[in-house]
Amino acid sequence: MKRQFLCCFFLLVVVLPVYADAAIARNLTPQEAFSLVGQRSDLYVLDVRTPREYQQTRLEDARLIPIDQFVKRLGEVPKKRPVLVYCAVGSRSAQVVNYLARQGYSEIYNLYGGIYSWEQSGYPVLKGKE
Repeated sequence: MKRQFLCCFFLLVVVLPVYADAAIARNLTPQEAFSLVGQRSDLYVLDVRTPREYQQTRLEDARLIPIDQFVKRLGEVPKKRPVLVYCAVGSRSAQVVNYLARQGYSEIYNLYGGIYSWEQSGYPVLKGKE
């Protein structure tokens, strides 16, 4: 667990800022993300958790591409639309945002704190099967 935390910390603090200059890659609070969802009808919302997590709770209109399938399914993520990526608490999504920045995606956002912080802030979620 400590090793996983250190890995995620390294990605967030050291690696992500390097790529932030190459693309618009930002961490968003739940409040900022909620505002973005309301303002941008072209926003692509990407959930990188497991199918089981997705069924338990998810954002409306989110597309599921589990992180372990992400590289193979990259072509499903549109390059010419803003992309909001989320997971449970923000570590898996930060890795995906970093990868998208390196692949030339121009406007990408990480939901800082993940769907957990989104739901704790009182914003709407969907629960159960689609």
